[in-house]
Amino acid sequence: MAVFWDVLGSLIPPVFIGLLFWFIMRAILRADSKEREVYAEIEAEERAKLEAKKPAKKG
Repeated sequence: MAVFWDVLGSLIPPVFIGLLFWFIMRAILRADSKEREVYAEIEAEERAKLEAKKPAKKG
């Protein structure tokens, strides 16, 4: 039974570090995707404002 606890004790730290890395990367990627969505919305609004200010072209 001591071997089991030794194995378990040696596997817990790498698993914990792996989960910690996964949570951090997940948070970074989710924040980046949200930032891109918001930036796209702001850019679309700014383009719409710019188009509204342009005078109509005579053709």
